[in-house]
Amino acid sequence: MATIGKMNGLPILRACNHGLILDGGELGEILMPNRYIPNDWHAGDILDIFLMLDSEDRLTATSLKPLAMVDEFACLKVISATNIGAFLDWGLPKDLFVPFREQNTELREGQTVVVRVYFDRVSGRIAASAKLDRYVDKTPARFEDGEKVDLIICAKTDLGYKSIVNETHWGMVFFNDVFQPLEKGERIDGYIKEVRPDGKINLTLQKMDANRFSNLADQIMSHLKAHGGFMPVTDKSPPEEIYKLFGVSKKAYKRAIGGLYKKRRITFENNGTKRV
Repeated sequence: MATIGKMNGLPILRACNHGLILDGGELGEILMPNRYIPNDWHAGDILDIFLMLDSEDRLTATSLKPLAMVDEFACLKVISATNIGAFLDWGLPKDLFVPFREQNTELREGQTVVVRVYFDRVSGRIAASAKLDRYVDKTPARFEDGEKVDLIICAKTDLGYKSIVNETHWGMVFFNDVFQPLEKGERIDGYIKEVRPDGKINLTLQKMDANRFSNLADQIMSHLKAHGGFMPVTDKSPPEEIYKLFGVSKKAYKRAIGGLYKKRRITFENNGTKRV
């Protein structure tokens, strides 16, 4: 079945004065205007097309691919703003509409905004929303520490960069894990640093490998040395306390401190860790 706002493979039925007629299944026959027709085509060929609405809200097939499709996030530029909404450049002749009710703050011409593209079943039109919380999964994430993920940088906060993880969940890249310039809307590879007990996701841009745990062990020993050989932290301390000291998850901390204990470099006593 053909889907509005997505790429579709549709067969050619026949030609007409205005272009090619494609078989849209339940959506009926769909026109592909002359300006989008490939040079070499035959009846029955399957064309890879994007299905959209033209300026008169008629179903139209195009060979152009937009910067974002329905159910995707993207950072787009505002082309114009009116009292009913704003229009974004998404790479197609007809600009993408953001209704005023779908804006967190009033959008202005020239700025960029991260939006979610959606299909409005009431109006039958493709539109966009800047209210991203509606589209981000609120259920607990099932990511593993160190797992590679895709990030969309959405906003700079007092703590770091709020990001969308794998187009599903919110996550945060804290400033102490950022060693390169980041821009709003940038897509970048990242890694799960920790899924916290409260469900929030801490991210890092550096790959987490075995050397990281060795470096963490050295960091723990340096901390002990700097504090008289003792710290009031163990493998049973709250995750928040561990993260505040070393910027890592409790799982990573327990792995590093377990290795130190096996090597008899530390011992646990008096609700703390002591350097041997």
